[in-house]
Amino acid sequence: MKTSTDGHNMDNVIDLFSGRPYTSLSDSRIIRLAPELDGLEMLYSNEASGEKYFSLKVLCWALRANGEVVGLVPWLDDIIACPDIEDPLNGTWEGYYDPGIDEVFFEAPIHKVVEVETAAEYYDYECEQPNDIVQEIPDMIGTHAVMADKDFKSLALKEVVSWRLHNDGTVCGMVVDENKVESTPILPGDSCLYPAQSQEDFRYFFQHHIANKIKSEDPEALAAISLLVEES
Repeated sequence: MKTSTDGHNMDNVIDLFSGRPYTSLSDSRIIRLAPELDGLEMLYSNEASGEKYFSLKVLCWALRANGEVVGLVPWLDDIIACPDIEDPLNGTWEGYYDPGIDEVFFEAPIHKVVEVETAAEYYDYECEQPNDIVQEIPDMIGTHAVMADKDFKSLALKEVVSWRLHNDGTVCGMVVDENKVESTPILPGDSCLYPAQSQEDFRYFFQHHIANKIKSEDPEALAAISLLVEES
């Protein structure tokens, strides 16, 4: 049986289990970030690697408008929630991982849930435009943006200084425009920063260990780049 909602205000429909309006439950827009400072990671696998797992450091924890808290990682050409990753080799999310105690878990740590919920309540900004800046956090995991021409014949790596959250829920990796640097060190919010994703030559985000391999022209890293080019 299918119930039509056409012509009705879904704000008046309450979910029996959560007690929240139906529309808010479906709103996955990010409204607050909390940096991950203890080295927690995301585990994922893909169909080409059998039972082997891979890990990436979690960048931060995000509170969605529907109340869900998820880890975020730079993933290919975007930053996305860990449970939502899509790998070119049909990769799947396998959980969060605490390397300090060798423990796998599947929900955001309670201390991070409390942090983002409390901060969202305290910093209740009134924004008017979708692009209004809500928050900006430093990059703590050494993310680099890969800039390249269409055929990857020319390639450059730029360090991501910070991540900027906008009122519409988008999160942008901020890199340095060297021609606009007026003082150092360059910190989040500096006027010389611009969003990597806004540039036509932006291709991917990589964490520092992969970026360093690319810089040193490591054969495996360059082969991985070639694979991504083919997939795209």
